[in-house]
Amino acid sequence: MAPRWITFIALLWEFQSCVCREVTLPAGPLYRVAGFSLSLPCIVSGHEGPRTQDFEWYLYRDDAEGRQIAVVSTRDTGFPYAPFQPRVRGGEVRVERDSGDKARLIIQRLRPDDQGRYECYTPSTDSRFLGNYSSSVVVKVIPDTLLITHSRILSGQPVTEGTELQLTCAASVQSDQHTHVSVTFGVRSSRGAESQGHNLREIIGIDRELRLSPGHSGGYGKRYREGEIALEKRKGDGGRDLYVLKMSALAPEDSGSYFCEAVQWIRDPDGKWERIAQRTMELGNLTVQPLVDTLSVRSAPDGEVSLRPGSPLSLSCQVSGVGTWNRSALLVQWMRRGPAGGVEVEVARLGPGGVVTWGDDVSRAGGGSMEKEADGRFSLRLFSTRPADAGLYRCSVSVYAGQLTPGPSRPATITQRSDWVTVSLKTEDVRVSASIDLPRRPLLRRGSTVALICSVSVETTAASQVEVQWLQKPEEPARKDVTFSEEGKGRLIAALTYDGLARIYSNSSELSVDRVSAARYRLRIFSAGDEDQGHYQCQVEVWAQDPRGGWYSTGARAESATAHLYLYARVADLLLIPLVVGVSSSLFVGVLIIATVTCCFMKRLAKQRTRIRK
Repeated sequence: MAPRWITFIALLWEFQSCVCREVTLPAGPLYRVAGFSLSLPCIVSGHEGPRTQDFEWYLYRDDAEGRQIAVVSTRDTGFPYAPFQPRVRGGEVRVERDSGDKARLIIQRLRPDDQGRYECYTPSTDSRFLGNYSSSVVVKVIPDTLLITHSRILSGQPVTEGTELQLTCAASVQSDQHTHVSVTFGVRSSRGAESQGHNLREIIGIDRELRLSPGHSGGYGKRYREGEIALEKRKGDGGRDLYVLKMSALAPEDSGSYFCEAVQWIRDPDGKWERIAQRTMELGNLTVQPLVDTLSVRSAPDGEVSLRPGSPLSLSCQVSGVGTWNRSALLVQWMRRGPAGGVEVEVARLGPGGVVTWGDDVSRAGGGSMEKEADGRFSLRLFSTRPADAGLYRCSVSVYAGQLTPGPSRPATITQRSDWVTVSLKTEDVRVSASIDLPRRPLLRRGSTVALICSVSVETTAASQVEVQWLQKPEEPARKDVTFSEEGKGRLIAALTYDGLARIYSNSSELSVDRVSAARYRLRIFSAGDEDQGHYQCQVEVWAQDPRGGWYSTGARAESATAHLYLYARVADLLLIPLVVGVSSSLFVGVLIIATVTCCFMKRLAKQRTRIRK
């Protein structure tokens, strides 16, 4: 058993002897820029003692002939030599811990004489002096040659939502070392409770490897993918690179203080990119006014317009507060509703592409026009008004901020409507009445021609015509008195328009309509059948002629009482039943007589035969 314990102790001793202290610094040389910070991480591993180790930093300047200069220590406040004492006391030179066995030397602003070899030493806490207790790296301090300028600064004047923004800054660096430059545009904004102070947001940038990268906040990624934000790199004068930011449509949340940031990068010997210089150029303040605060839509003339039928109607829609007219598309609509209110319908629209379409009344496409007269002024014209044109009109404007050709599914940025304009038409006083007559002599029978006469009386001072319609409602068995209510309106079977055009809507019976005299209109039903029975009514509408010779509906209407059509059977139909009954009776009597005679004859013949046999 003893040899086994001896072997185990020997192995444990050999393992402990392999664990030794090691101090590690980044591989050098490291190139850093004067005036900017230096951060040197130092890691100690394989040590004994407490987890938290102390660190001491020394500098060996190139011109000091190898003399050691104490820089800073974690355990001795009096450690720094005279050149570094004020800088250590002021916090410009310090040690920051990442963990107990990892700390980094920070020099806030490098000076040219900070160049040299830096040594990181860790005092021993081990039971034996074994391993590496220090490490060093060469730091080269190169001149600051990073330049950044701008071509135009923001004036601070408010701009309207949807306005285009273009900012340019130039960046350059002159260095013997191979360095890259990245440029980022950003904005600082203070928007209520979103942040205490200023909220910094990156808009878009070109990184050290010339890759475009939109900001992660503020929806800039989505706007970049939709083409609303772009960043271009161009060649400028004097070897400078120009970086141009374009925002096609500013939004209210884009308000703030804009800046351009340039960063100089270098690849260290370990392959990692390190930021060695940075400059920020302020580009000024920008205030974006929401369209809801600036957009104004007004229709003219104001108030009420009174016209006579046939007169032209001209309405104007005036739009202001859109900003630059060639930056935003507009959808302009004229809407109308009846004099007593009701549903609002579209009269006409002028789309973002300049195409005019007519809404509820397509016939207006040839009797009116809608056009853009100038920036912000749109007109609607009806060449000859009709009573149906009376009502309330207003203009509705939808703005697509920063979009000249919005897609069909893209929502408008804002929609605003003008006040109502009342359009009234003065029409002639018209009185109209109608009556229907159904001649019944001789009696109407199935298959005969039926005529219904509609008599119309019109009282007006203007030239007029009437349009007559005939309606039929089948007779209900339990009712003889039928009225044509709006809900139970009869079926339209024929009409005679104001211009003399006959229209037949029934496809079962043969019908005709005509004008018998100046005030009498006739409906004829040829070969009337059972399906033509029922209640009939005529309805009339008065049309008047405007001064231009056009015809329009006056809105004056009347309807007659109902006439009941009942068809009697024809003469042939009346004789058919007696004929059938008579023939049947005659046949029955004849058969009965023949049967009786035959029976008596046979009985008598049988008696005679019996007598002969006897």
